[in-house]
Amino acid sequence: MPNRDLYHPCVKHALVRDGWHITHDPFSLKLGKKDMFVDLGAERFLAAEKQNIKIAVEIKSFIGASEVEDLRNAIGQYILYRAALKRFEPSRLLYLAIREITFIEIFEEEIGQALLEDENVKLLIFSPEKEVVVRWID
Repeated sequence: MPNRDLYHPCVKHALVRDGWHITHDPFSLKLGKKDMFVDLGAERFLAAEKQNIKIAVEIKSFIGASEVEDLRNAIGQYILYRAALKRFEPSRLLYLAIREITFIEIFEEEIGQALLEDENVKLLIFSPEKEVVVRWID
């Protein structure tokens, strides 16, 4: 079992406050003989659409010495988990959870915009101080 991200409890609380039910903590995946663990699995029932929406959330703190290295590791992990989900639970959407300041400093810049466009990265942006979801980017 991998170590939890620094902001794991904060994101979990933010999702619950946003109306999500946590179903997995962590959400385990297996691709071939390799075990992987996405930080959280959650679902929400949409009465108007009479269906459950299921998500998996990988949380990244971006507190390392290099923003680019943190970004490379986060996106690599995101792409790997997305590939596994596509094969075993294609209806579950994968989100990368990042702090609002990380979104501003990286994803509002050209490097982040390129990743959002080219790699179709889905983001859950949260406030660690308020423990709320600030924004979803699909």
